[in-house]
Amino acid sequence: MLLKPQSRIQVMEGAKHNLPDRESLKAAGAIRELAEGLTAEDLLLVLISGGGSALLPAPVPPVTLEEKETVTKLLASKGATIQELNTIRKALSLLKGGGLAQAAFPAQVLSLILSDIVGDPVDLIASGPTVTSPHNVQDCFQILAKYDLMSIVPESVWTVLSRPAPERGPLRDSAHVYNILIGSNRLALEEAKHQAENLGYLTLVLSDAVCGEVSTVACLYSLFIQLVCLSDTGNDPLKGKVREALSSLAAELQIPGLNLVNTLKVLQGSQVERPVCLLAGGETTVRLQGTGKGGRNQELALRVALELHRAKASGDGASLEKYEAVFLSGGTDGQDGPTEAAGAFSSPELVGMAEREGFNVEAFLSNNDSYTFFTRFQSGHHLLMTGLTGTNVMDIHAVLIRVRGGK
Repeated sequence: MLLKPQSRIQVMEGAKHNLPDRESLKAAGAIRELAEGLTAEDLLLVLISGGGSALLPAPVPPVTLEEKETVTKLLASKGATIQELNTIRKALSLLKGGGLAQAAFPAQVLSLILSDIVGDPVDLIASGPTVTSPHNVQDCFQILAKYDLMSIVPESVWTVLSRPAPERGPLRDSAHVYNILIGSNRLALEEAKHQAENLGYLTLVLSDAVCGEVSTVACLYSLFIQLVCLSDTGNDPLKGKVREALSSLAAELQIPGLNLVNTLKVLQGSQVERPVCLLAGGETTVRLQGTGKGGRNQELALRVALELHRAKASGDGASLEKYEAVFLSGGTDGQDGPTEAAGAFSSPELVGMAEREGFNVEAFLSNNDSYTFFTRFQSGHHLLMTGLTGTNVMDIHAVLIRVRGGK
């Protein structure tokens, strides 16, 4: 950040690779000291987004930064959700879970929040430094027991969690705190919908809370694409088969906000000539089984292409030939996993083209090596390269379908 010589803004960097470190611990201490020195005449402006948990570490003594990080890593390695991770983080922090707001009392506190968590729970975004935590110590014990960590966590963690009263109580008065959500996946999707409609697309937002294992979500999008491409055919048995598979998969994933009945009704009533745009957002998960390089967005795009290729090979996807279809998945922060790409886009033809050039898509996927595939295939043409955007409201998924040769 470029600052004027006499600027009163102080920049403190830390949390390299999104992990709390000595630099972020020092910054958190400075922030706490500033907050505790405020009066009723002051206003504390807090900007909150994903990554805030690592940027504001303030462990409750006697827990050390290293011990708190050990607990976080143990939970992450067991597959704990971000909600569970942040519940533990808050219980072991002086500033999370409303701690920063309490430190600033009686000053007015205004928090402007960008959500990077499904459902926009303000108490969990960056572990809610200005939001009183609705969780208690019993919730922490249940999470640790769930992942068989009760006998592994450091002794200091037990010391803090076993205290009859927390190191800091709930907010003495929350009337001085204003938490405002200024950016979310839903807002991003609504703007994308507006832009797509201006381009002439029949546009539907499926959900802003798509989650689940990436291979299962890929099947869902593949079925949506197949169903749209079957809309003008008389193949009712195949339509019924795809619709039934789609309903079953939607029930399995239990995606919040997805109204499958209404979505199918709108799609069935659409004109064949009008292009279709399906939008969704959220965060999928990848089951790591290889040593390759990739991210959930690139893997999702490649798996959608593979599912469509398999549908064509079985004969069920013959209707795809009449349409041009593109699937895109990208991270709004501009970085998908440990790669330089934000995501990737694919089509029903991608796997066939790749095979003709000697690429084994299934082998790349089994090694979680989607970035390597997209980098090598057609010189990275299918990679979504945006650069870092400076924001993060999770991922955006887009499906574009139009009659081949149409406008």
